[in-house]
Amino acid sequence: MGKNKKVVLAGLILAFAIATGSYSLASAYRGDYTQKGPNYSPERHALMQKAFETNDYNLWKSQMDGRGATRVINESNFSKFAQAHNLALAGNYAEANKIRTELGLGNGNGTGSGGRGAHCLYNN
Repeated sequence: MGKNKKVVLAGLILAFAIATGSYSLASAYRGDYTQKGPNYSPERHALMQKAFETNDYNLWKSQMDGRGATRVINESNFSKFAQAHNLALAGNYAEANKIRTELGLGNGNGTGSGGRGAHCLYNN
């Protein structure tokens, strides 16, 4: 194999590794309450916690920037969404996932209109 072919082949292998590795890292948090999403920051996390604790839909929505669960969650179902968040924090993932499914968010396995993107209910 010539030098150019080896360079091209190595480049393709590297590009594939980067693409699959990036996808794995980007999707690792999806549906897993224990992982932080790509939009996590301590400041945003504190605001989100406050939104869930005070049932403040507008604060939550302002931090979501139209991403993730905002496709499904609205002011009328936010309290149920906050309940799922609190259940997940308490380690009751089965009940949290049940509520997520009822809301149309799925439970981390690609089901529901929100698919797996509602990790930790707000980190994406």
